Amino acid sequence: MQLVKLLGRLLQTVVTFVVLIVLAIAAFYVTVFVVSTGAGLAGYDPSGDFVVLSASLLVVAALLGGVPFRETDPGRTSHDDDNSRTGFH
Repeated sequence: MQLVKLLGRLLQTVVTFVVLIVLAIAAFYVTVFVVSTGAGLAGYDPSGDFVVLSASLLVVAALLGGVPFRETDPGRTSHDDDNSRTGFH
């Protein structure tokens, strides 16, 4: 019975990993499209290298924006510090 639970958890982890990778690739493609379209609307014609670099930096910034950098103390109330769970401090 323990082996079945272990294999189930392993399968769940693999499926989660694959789904997150696919979503990250899709988000990157959308960001590349947005950057290249925005540059075109602004009258610029950047090379593909700069479009990919800009899209990469935007995706990394978006990912890091949701990472909690500081944990809250269990004894603290929610009104002590409104920005205590996520973002840069």
